[in-house]
Amino acid sequence: MLNRRHLGFALAGGAAALAGGLVWQLNALPLAPAVNYTLLDGRSADSAQWRGRVMLVNFWATSCATCVKKMPMLMATHRKYESKGFDVLAVAMQYDPPAFVAAFAQERQLPFGVAIDHTGAISQAFGDVRVTPTTVIVDRQGQMVKRLVGDIDEAELHGLIEKLL
Repeated sequence: MLNRRHLGFALAGGAAALAGGLVWQLNALPLAPAVNYTLLDGRSADSAQWRGRVMLVNFWATSCATCVKKMPMLMATHRKYESKGFDVLAVAMQYDPPAFVAAFAQERQLPFGVAIDHTGAISQAFGDVRVTPTTVIVDRQGQMVKRLVGDIDEAELHGLIEKLL
């Protein structure tokens, strides 16, 4: 009888420790990587400048139909929340011809920063991004809170942004 009671306490303690560990894992969000990049307008920037802002980092390509289709939504989202501390960085993939990226950004008058990942270092730093679109949301403390691959649900995105702002 005594052994069963001790076994029960041990199992309960182990379960509590496991649950505590899971909660810690869920709350331990990775920091956004330190990256340097050059915007299409020639300005140099880095991810340290994102502190205090909610960032949406969108990996895209001009050849990606979903990316092109969602760009107006990203533009509208940027305009809606930029005054509240939100920003977008569109990172064109390494394989996207720079002339195509520049023409796309100019024709559509993208209101946010656009960088070309010439070496693949930015996509590598963000977890070896290979599929477009891949979108990463970074909170004001610099932690990555969400990674979306593929199409983006606007209502879900806006809900998350509003929670983070």
